[in-house]
Amino acid sequence: MQNAEQVEQFQNPLIVQSDRTILLDVHAPRSEECRNALIPFAELERSPEHLHTYRLTPLSLWNAASAGISTEQIIQTLREFSRYQIPQNIEMWICETAERFGKLRLVQIETKESREENSTGENSTGKNPPPAQEFLCLETADENIFKQIQNNSIAKKFLLPCERPNCFLLALTDRGIVKQKFLEFGWPIKDEAPLREGESLEINLREKTLSGNPLVIREYQTEAAESIVADRRPGTGFGTIALPCGSGKTIVGMKIMSMLKTSTLIITTNITAVHQWIDELLDKTNLTREQIAEYTGEKKYIAPVTIATYQILTWRPDKESTFPHFSIFHERAWGLIIYDEVHLLPAPVFRVVAELQAVRRVGLTATLVREDGCQGHVFSLVGPKRYDVPWKELEKNGFIASARCIELRVNLPEHLALEYAMASPREKHKIASTNPAKIQVAKDLVEKFSDDKILVIGQYLNQLKEIADLLKVPLITGKTPNAEREKIYEDFRSGKNRVIVVSKVANFAVDLPDASMAVELSGAFGSRQEEAQRLGRILRPKNLNKPGENFSGTSKFFTIITRRTSDEDFGSNRQKFLAEQGYSYKIILYNDLKDLDVLEEHALVQRT
Repeated sequence: MQNAEQVEQFQNPLIVQSDRTILLDVHAPRSEECRNALIPFAELERSPEHLHTYRLTPLSLWNAASAGISTEQIIQTLREFSRYQIPQNIEMWICETAERFGKLRLVQIETKESREENSTGENSTGKNPPPAQEFLCLETADENIFKQIQNNSIAKKFLLPCERPNCFLLALTDRGIVKQKFLEFGWPIKDEAPLREGESLEINLREKTLSGNPLVIREYQTEAAESIVADRRPGTGFGTIALPCGSGKTIVGMKIMSMLKTSTLIITTNITAVHQWIDELLDKTNLTREQIAEYTGEKKYIAPVTIATYQILTWRPDKESTFPHFSIFHERAWGLIIYDEVHLLPAPVFRVVAELQAVRRVGLTATLVREDGCQGHVFSLVGPKRYDVPWKELEKNGFIASARCIELRVNLPEHLALEYAMASPREKHKIASTNPAKIQVAKDLVEKFSDDKILVIGQYLNQLKEIADLLKVPLITGKTPNAEREKIYEDFRSGKNRVIVVSKVANFAVDLPDASMAVELSGAFGSRQEEAQRLGRILRPKNLNKPGENFSGTSKFFTIITRRTSDEDFGSNRQKFLAEQGYSYKIILYNDLKDLDVLEEHALVQRT
């Protein structure tokens, strides 16, 4: 007979496998609690109906270690929720991998070589190290690790001998590239070298906003800011904060600015986001308009607080030219750089980030996943993930809106079936994404949910123009002039328009707090971060007290998928990150409006 303890163990939700995958039984007791416990140190791979698959990776373990989660805590979590005994090789691998973080430390130190350089201009190796004030030391307490690094090609290129045992010297300007390269080799560097101080700037948060409402900083926003600033000791002052859309990442950025009180460069995604940052800074801090500058394609000014776009920074006349606007990074003695939507950080900007390792820097994002696998660059150059909160936890506490995700599957018209079968993979994606049947479904949804404020989002401009013309509503694309774009957003906020059609320009950094429903027609292949950003457009807490509004209280995210095509596969991949956060997709085979009647059972349609 099995005892009660054994029976309870076999009801646990986790199965840890020897290939470093973890299966989560979503129907088991404590599955939601277990999912939240996994998020800090495991990556979601697949999320079908019954068993979700997570994987332990070096980067996921190093992120956990940088956040102060010990190997003992990770193993204890797995043991607590595991249905079977954890394979012994997994526990060993976790210990060996996680403990690599901190084995290599980057510190500032005065050395014999640097003193000789100051007096003679060269050292005993024949190489010329940089001056002492631009000199860092890469050290380890493990002689075996030292010998491994000594024979590494990166070490031979960037590191110099040091008088101290088990240490190397490197130029301050190589700080970022060395961290990036050693991460690729499986050796994350714990950066404890001091950061320089920027120009001082008295930044304080208001007690009341300009509208007269009290400014309330939520507990998690304060914790997120403190995770970056800490006590300003070595090893702090840089990192990434992951919070869902609508949870107030801008507030976190301003809180950090008020703690550091220094000149700040903020880089964000588009001009709309630039103007939103300016409005928020004026509304919630003591900064004056003269202290805040915009650096975009329209205006190029520098002030103690400057907000720029990634687009202007990565512009150049041709592929052979340099990036002329990179000079903004050196215009002032910046004390802080904020990378908004850091998961979108373009490759050319990574290069500059590698050079700015002595500056305090913070990345803000809803999700760190990148389909190009460059999240490791964010880790090494901007900084590891310092703070993360499960989306559902903030929903439960009312800080973001609750949401239901519904996937509507429609058939591909017969006249397109042969064309689809003969097409290349890229063309298959376009045919499935632009399935004309999706237009009628979108129209049905807009008409059925007449009390909602709706965003219709897609990838293909012809498709978006067709639905916008059919619904007789505004369309925003990358070609829409900024003044017109902001007028459309304002009309949406005010209620003058309840539906707008938007391209991928609305994937990020657009504040539309009253949007309560999104209809996704098409997307960028299987991009998980795009799906998360699009859901985020409707997660901002709603003002339910506006006269004439009849909102049910639950936001709705509809994604329309073409059946039996690559659309289904890409759709499944897009949903992975949200599944990790606790969102599930209800799938409906859609033929006409009657198929939506099932949603009535879940109070998605407000009854009057």
